[in-house]
Amino acid sequence: MDRYTQQEIRRRRTFGIISHPDAGKTTLTEKLLLFGGAIRRAGAVKARRAARHATSDWMTIERERGISVTTSVMKFNYRDYEINLLDTPGHQDFSEDTYRVLTAVDSTLMVIDSAKGVEAQTEKLMEVCRLRNTPIITFINKLDREGMAPLDLLDDIEDKLQIECVPLCWPIGMGKRFRGVYNLYRRQLHLFTPGSDTRQRDGIVIHDLSDPLLDDLLGEQAGELRQDVELIEGAAGPLDMQQFLTGGQTPVFFGSAVNNFGVQEMLDAFVEMAPPPGPRRAVSREVSPYEEAFSGFAFKIQANMNPAHRDRIAFVRICSGRFRRGMKVVHHRLGKEITLANATIFMARDRDNVDEAFAGDIIGLHNHGTIKIGDTFSEKEPLQFTGIPNFAPEHFQRVRMKNAFKAKHLQKGLMQLAEEGAVQVFRPVGGSDYILGAVGVLQFEVTRARLAAEYGVEAVYEPVDYRVARWVSCDDRRQLAEFEKANAANLARDSQGRLCYLTTSDFQLQYCMKEWPAVTFHKTRDIV
Repeated sequence: MDRYTQQEIRRRRTFGIISHPDAGKTTLTEKLLLFGGAIRRAGAVKARRAARHATSDWMTIERERGISVTTSVMKFNYRDYEINLLDTPGHQDFSEDTYRVLTAVDSTLMVIDSAKGVEAQTEKLMEVCRLRNTPIITFINKLDREGMAPLDLLDDIEDKLQIECVPLCWPIGMGKRFRGVYNLYRRQLHLFTPGSDTRQRDGIVIHDLSDPLLDDLLGEQAGELRQDVELIEGAAGPLDMQQFLTGGQTPVFFGSAVNNFGVQEMLDAFVEMAPPPGPRRAVSREVSPYEEAFSGFAFKIQANMNPAHRDRIAFVRICSGRFRRGMKVVHHRLGKEITLANATIFMARDRDNVDEAFAGDIIGLHNHGTIKIGDTFSEKEPLQFTGIPNFAPEHFQRVRMKNAFKAKHLQKGLMQLAEEGAVQVFRPVGGSDYILGAVGVLQFEVTRARLAAEYGVEAVYEPVDYRVARWVSCDDRRQLAEFEKANAANLARDSQGRLCYLTTSDFQLQYCMKEWPAVTFHKTRDIV
């Protein structure tokens, strides 16, 4: 591999942002774009009727509710680092798209509300990060409001998420007494100016906390800061980069995203500490990002980003080598050679054609239904990257057509939404109805809205008794045939034709598992 390509790969930082709803994630995302020069003014996420909406929220339902439903991919440059930022949905009723996008990143930024601490959604997202031991940096937000004591926040994170916290800065007060943060690893004081929406100047350098200048600047809070720093440096262990890179430690920063405070300090540390693209596991072997040959996989499909053009974009994570416009690659699931002539990069709703891209980058490929989640593209050998999962749905609805003449529209819309990962679609083995399955119930509302707006489908959505789904497999064909015959009323096929067991409760599932010990019940399943 030539030196230029190696340098470009080392400059890449590809990360996702995770949080519970209303922790300030979308606001933080926009401030990061501001520092990267990708936007000139951060959007406001304040009310349904706000004149401007967050740059990273493009779907109508997102703008109306002020929440992120889909995953946005945004690219910008900062301090000679090339940043690929994936803004995942934070709403509690999100989709497995949120889970899956975390398989395409090299690190994660976790946003915590200082008043609420760790919330349920953050715990669920952390489970996904643990599947791949993803490095995590933590930003504790909203210090300009009253919240939990900083030490209590660290205890909350360690207790609920089972990860060691290493604070790299420390807040001085909070709410009305919030004066700023002290950068522990650079020995710099950053003072807070309420209402500031501009980039902060360099911090005041305080090499020694006994410096009288600290008292002049902070008054009685100088003594509190000295006590806190002494306590933290005595109690908290030092940052161990190996522990951080394997998900055992999280560096912690404090700030206020809405006031643009503490964001740049966190971003500076992030680009220095977060790993560049690393090796990716395929079925046959491990693939290094520094291999000469191009390879990548599709982790997300988004239809109709521009409704006027009915377009479908496949989001592809480049795993190795270099992309060049017009290059020929093999689409391995189809066994066909294709030309990548019109790849794009993303800045939320804006897109630009791209002439070259490198391992770690996210590019968009236009397609007409030929690309599915998990598809692999490479220049040479056939590869199938692993760890791109389907997750068992937790909520279910039956869908019936109002107009029988629109049946084909319904089928087409459901299959395309299933390919995107927006919803899972099941057909009962003994029936013709469609059963929709989702990780979060908001996905049903998204599905209804998109079927109506994009496919002209009006349907009736009914509750169904199912509460649990598991994919089933069995090495013994005779045993599997007997299982299918005995449980036909509870079996369905998903959109890829895989057999799935649907039931009303965990109790019923456990009973069935005891009755059929030779059958394996899968909560997740790699996409192949």
